[in-house]
Amino acid sequence: MKTYNIQKLVDGLNGIPEDKFTCDNVYQFLGETPVDVDSITKYFHWSPNFYTRNLIHKNDRFEVMAICWEKGQVSRIHNHWDQKCWMMVPVGRLQGQNFAVEEIDESRGHCKLIETDAFELKDCLAAKVELEEPIHQVLNLPEFDERAVSIHIYSKPYDRCLSYCRDTDTFKEVSLFYTSIDGKLCDGISL
Repeated sequence: MKTYNIQKLVDGLNGIPEDKFTCDNVYQFLGETPVDVDSITKYFHWSPNFYTRNLIHKNDRFEVMAICWEKGQVSRIHNHWDQKCWMMVPVGRLQGQNFAVEEIDESRGHCKLIETDAFELKDCLAAKVELEEPIHQVLNLPEFDERAVSIHIYSKPYDRCLSYCRDTDTFKEVSLFYTSIDGKLCDGISL
């Protein structure tokens, strides 16, 4: 499979006109532009405690991030604050798990979720988070027994999301942060 430098992916995304920056068009572009791993290694930062969010590119329309997952690390169940999301996994493999809202009472922060479909991410195959069912979780399952790196594209960039807890059927707004920007650890981050 032919792969492409991460800058080609960023340039290609920048070249998609605003009215064509749709879930399906970006998904197709990502499917045609698998990322060369050597072009993203400077964004690899690992933590034994949590997955890391490493910013590659950001403008007003979208951001591109490399997320590094140690063996067994998982994201919280979350949404993307009504933003579009695409991802691919050039290193290792991950599982995505989607959820649907069974019942919700926003005034109490109560939300009961049910699992819907699960999907595997590997070999730079593109995936997208559907706006109709935006609640999901990403998992580097222990049985995969390897580190993983996923490339995420978010349109528009956002700095908060809703995080859900199935144990208590609750949700809350959480702030997001970067581990690194352009390959350099952010102030206050030690791994």
